[in-house]
Formats: sequence, C-alpha cells, structure tokens
Amino acid sequence: MPITETALLEALKTVVDPNTGRDLVSTKALKNLRVDGADASFDVELGYPARTQIPALRQALIDAARRVPGVGNVSANLSVKIVAHAVQRGVQLLPGVKNVVAVASGKGGVGKSTTAVNLALALAAEGASVGILDADIYGPSQPMMMGIAGKPESHDGQTMEPMENHGVQVMSIGFLVDADNPMIWRGPMVTQALEQLLRQTNWRELDYLIVDMPPGTGDIALTLSQRVPLTGAVIVTTPQDIALLDAKKGLKMFEKVGVPILGIVENMAVHVCSKCGHAEHIFGEGGGRRMAEQYGVDYLGALPLALPIREQTDAGRPTVVADPDGEHAAIYKAVARRVAVKIAVAAKDYSARFPTISVSKTT
Repeated sequence: MPITETALLEALKTVVDPNTGRDLVSTKALKNLRVDGADASFDVELGYPARTQIPALRQALIDAARRVPGVGNVSANLSVKIVAHAVQRGVQLLPGVKNVVAVASGKGGVGKSTTAVNLALALAAEGASVGILDADIYGPSQPMMMGIAGKPESHDGQTMEPMENHGVQVMSIGFLVDADNPMIWRGPMVTQALEQLLRQTNWRELDYLIVDMPPGTGDIALTLSQRVPLTGAVIVTTPQDIALLDAKKGLKMFEKVGVPILGIVENMAVHVCSKCGHAEHIFGEGGGRRMAEQYGVDYLGALPLALPIREQTDAGRPTVVADPDGEHAAIYKAVARRVAVKIAVAAKDYSARFPTISVSKTT
C-alpha cells in the first residue's frame, strides 16, 4: 500500500510545538512534504529562536512519521526564520533591526535592567542576533552588567559602532561619559541623546533589539514609546502593591500609544534562605500574576530574590552566561522563549513590500 501525504500529515499533527501548544501542520510551519517510495522528507520553519529545542523537536517529528506503515527513511530539516513585525503607525523603522522590545517598569528598583540583560542573553543563546539599547540616561547600568568598558568607534565621524560582549551588541550613554559624572540634562536633551543612540548606531542585522527603558511614565519614557518603533513591551514588577500600582501605569502608557504588551515578569517573587531552605515572599505573593489576569496579558514568569543573580550581574556576567544550565537561567530562557513566540504570532511588517511613491511636478 503506497504511503500518502495525507497519512503523513495526520501523523505529524500529533507532534505539538511545546512553545505554542499547537501542532506544526495547522500552523503551517511544516512545509515541502515529499514522498518518494518509502522515503519521506519535509521542512519545518520556526518563527522564533530555538537552538536548544530543535534536536528534540526534529526527533519527535521523525518518530511520528515512522509510525506510518511503510515509511522508511525520514528526512526532517528544521530552521528558524525571524521576520520583522508591525510597530506603531507613523514611526520610522530602524535599519538593520527587525524587532524592538521595550523592557519597562513603572518605577525603579524592581530589577528591570537585570531582566532586560538576561532576556537579551537568553535570546542570543537560542541563536538570535540580539542588541541592547540602554535608554536610562540618568542611570545607565548595561556597561557594568555586560562587562564592557571603553568607548565606541566611529568610522565616519557621524555614526557609532555598537560595543559587544557575550555575543550581544550594546549601546549606552555610559560608554560616552565618565561613570562618576551625573547627567544633569532636561527632558528634551535626554530625548535627543536617546534618538542619536538609537538611530546613529550601526546595528548589525538584529533579530531583536532590547530597549532597557528608563523607569516611570514621565516625559522621557512617553516620548520613547512614541518615537521608537516597538514590536511590543515587557513589564517588570515585584509582587509588592506599590510596585504594581506603578507597573499598571506603565502598561496603560504603552496601550495608549499602540504598543502591544508582550507580558509581565514578576521579579523578586520569593526568597529561599540559602541556609535552611525556608521560602518567604518578602514583597508579597502573586501580585504580578493577578495583574496579568486583570489586564488580560501573558504572565511570562517569576524570578526569585536570589543573591547569585545580583552577584553575577554586578560582575559583568549575568546569570544566563554565568550559569547557563542553572535554575535561574532556565527561568530567564523560558521568559525569553515566551516573548519570542508572542512576537512570532503577531502581525508582520509588510511596509518593505510596498514601493515608495513620489510625486514630481512635470511641465
């Protein structure tokens, strides 16, 4: 009895993508199914970085295909194709950058920058090309967190080359000024400086640019959310009621300017004593999850209040690179994967497909 494509597709439908919860046939990720006698081959194209998960997913698909009677050799080619997705209307896109993700909080001190750097490193670890823009002019922390010193080069006197470490491109005002000098600038100057950092950096073909936003919802944060072409925003909060109160304001700010909320990260959710193992919810319990439910957005995950996370980040080797197989890195990687999957299913950017129309006066 000859093998049919229908039988193979039905078998392959039993394999569910662990990140989306859907099979790869109905989502049209599976392509180019071919049957040649007893041999079968197909391609799978994922829209998010998944370097560590591809081998297991490939094997699951091969095993499913081989369960069809008569199937011999099975060839499965899995690849990743990350594309640009839609941003706010009327905002100029960034050359060389496919997707821009804001990591924001309503207030400072909730671990926003730590979350941003580990999110970037987790995406890079899964095979994506990633950059970080440190948009906190008054308190730039990414140079220290990424273990980078020195000043960026300029080959033409007008644009800057991003600094780089741990496989991630980075730009920050911290590279351009002395670390001990306070930035005594008013809002318009800060906004102009951020525009220059964003648009005069030669970002090299990024799948994701993570923007470590300034805390709060003031003029600078609002202007950034209106001028930076954002694919989406991640809100970082602690479970504490005061932090949640401000985080909600940050969430509503992005909604008002048309930026999708990719989800909420609950930081410092629990502290586990390193001596006795007692777990204590110092800042409250479940506040981030309740906020996500209240506003109908994804709850991306919870990070503990843990000494190693602080020590590793201060040393310029954030958790995802300092302890890549550890428990805390696994949480950051899961959060990054959920963010990438959320972006992958969002509306795509088709602006590049349309020709530029110019009107000229003729006589």
